[in-house]
Amino acid sequence: MKLTIEPALTADVRIQPAYVEEPYPLKLREDRKQAGVVTWLYGRSEDETDMLSIGMGARKKVTLEHIRRAGGTSARAVLREGRGSAALVRGLAAAVSGEAGPAADEWLQAWLEGWLLGLYRFDKYRGSTRKEGTAALNIDPSEWTELSASDLDAVVAKARIRAEGAMAARDLVNETPETLNPGGFVEAVLARFAGTPVHIHVYRGQELIDRQMNGLLAVGAGSKHPPALIELKYEGNAGLPMLALIGKGITFDMGGMNVKTGRDISDARMDMGGAAAVIGALDILVRQQADVNVTALIAVADNLPDARAMLPSSVIRYPNGLTVQVANTDGEGRLVLADALLHAAKLGAAEAIDIATLTGNVGAALGLELAGIWGDSAMTSRLVGIGERNGERLWPMPLVDEYEAELGSDYADLRNVGTSTLAGAITAALFIRRFVDESMSWVHIDMAGTVQYKQDAGYSEAGATGYGARLLADYAVLRSSERE
Repeated sequence: MKLTIEPALTADVRIQPAYVEEPYPLKLREDRKQAGVVTWLYGRSEDETDMLSIGMGARKKVTLEHIRRAGGTSARAVLREGRGSAALVRGLAAAVSGEAGPAADEWLQAWLEGWLLGLYRFDKYRGSTRKEGTAALNIDPSEWTELSASDLDAVVAKARIRAEGAMAARDLVNETPETLNPGGFVEAVLARFAGTPVHIHVYRGQELIDRQMNGLLAVGAGSKHPPALIELKYEGNAGLPMLALIGKGITFDMGGMNVKTGRDISDARMDMGGAAAVIGALDILVRQQADVNVTALIAVADNLPDARAMLPSSVIRYPNGLTVQVANTDGEGRLVLADALLHAAKLGAAEAIDIATLTGNVGAALGLELAGIWGDSAMTSRLVGIGERNGERLWPMPLVDEYEAELGSDYADLRNVGTSTLAGAITAALFIRRFVDESMSWVHIDMAGTVQYKQDAGYSEAGATGYGARLLADYAVLRSSERE
C-alpha cells in the first residue's frame, strides 16, 4: 500500500474529484458529479493517461466522511480495473477557500485514510479466487501549496497509522475461530505489542479465580479454550488521569446452552468486534506516541454449549456484592464486561468506555451506520462529535431507569436479560451500569450493527469494518489535550 509524494510521477490513471455545478477538465454530465459516482474517462491514445472521476456532490455539503468514502471508492475502482498506480489530481479544489470545506491537511488525510482502507482485502484463506496486486497513490506537492514538505509527510504518516490500526481491527474480526480462539487472541495481542512501551498482563486460570472474575469463568466454561482478561497499559503520560478502554472479546458466540440456530451463523466469530476496536485504537496511540494514559482491558472467551457450560438459572456472584441469575446464556457479553469494569475501578480509572457487539436490538433501532451510546453526557458529547468527523458515528440513547425493573430476579439481585422482548439494548446498558463504580465516568457503546458490512460500501469491503479503532484513539487524544 504505497503512498508517494513526488511531482509529475507517471501513473496508470489520474483521479480527479468532481463537484456539482463546478467546471471539470473533461466533458462530464452533472449527474456524474453526484457523491460516490465513478466515471472512467479513457484516453484516446496510448500517450494519454486515463482519468477516473469520482463524484463529490455539492462542495458546501462535503464532509470528511464524504472525502474518506470517495478515496475508498476510488481505490477499489482502480483495483477492479487492474491498475497498479494512480495520481490524485486536486485540480480546482486548490483555488477554493477553506471556508467552503475542510482544511487542506484534513481533506488529504481523509482521502488517504479512505484510499488505504479501500485497498484492504481479507484474502488469507483464498486460493484460486485470490486477487493479487495493489495500487500505489502519488500526491503531487505542487498542488498542495498550503502544506510544507514536512506537513505532507506528517499527513501521510498519520493517515497510514490510522488506517492500519483500523485494518488491524478488521483482521481480528474477520479471522476464523480455529485461529482466533481465546488463546489465539492472547497470542495475537502479545505479538502485536511486543517491543513497544505497552505493559501486558494476562489473567488466566487461578488468577481469574483469585480475583473473582466469575463472569468470564462462567461464560468460558463450555470451551476447551480457557477465558482470559488481557490488561494492556500504555502510559504515554502517566501524570494524566487513566482512561480505561474495555472490549468484549467473545471469539465465537454459539449462545451457550441457549444455542443459536440458523442456516449460516459464521458471523458468530465476529462477536469480538469491541475487543478488536480497542486493540486497533491502542495500536494507533502507541504508533503515534500519543501523550495519553490508557489501559485496555479485553475480556476474552468462547460462549459454547458443553457439559461444563453455564446453565440457564445459574447464579454468578461478583465481588461488588451483586448476584446475577443467568436467565439466558446468550446474554453473555454483559457478564464479562462486568468483570472488566470492576477491574478498571480497582486500577483507578477516571473514565471508562466499554464497547461491544452486544445486542441485535441496537441494529434494529439504528441500522448499520450508527452505534448506540449510553452514559455520561459529557463523554457522550465528545464521542458523538468525533464520530461525525471520522465517520464512526454514534447516536445517544437513553438510560430509562423505569426499565431497570425488568432486570429483577426472583432469587438473585439481577437477571442478565430483561423480562420483556422490547428495549433490549437499553436494558443491557442498564445492567452494565450496575457494575460501574461511582469513582468513574462511563459510557457504553453497542456496536453490533456497525461491526460488518454485507457488501462493499465506501471504504469497506464485505466483512469487518474496523469500527471503533479511530473513534477510541481520537477520544483518548482529545481528552489528553483538554487536560493539559
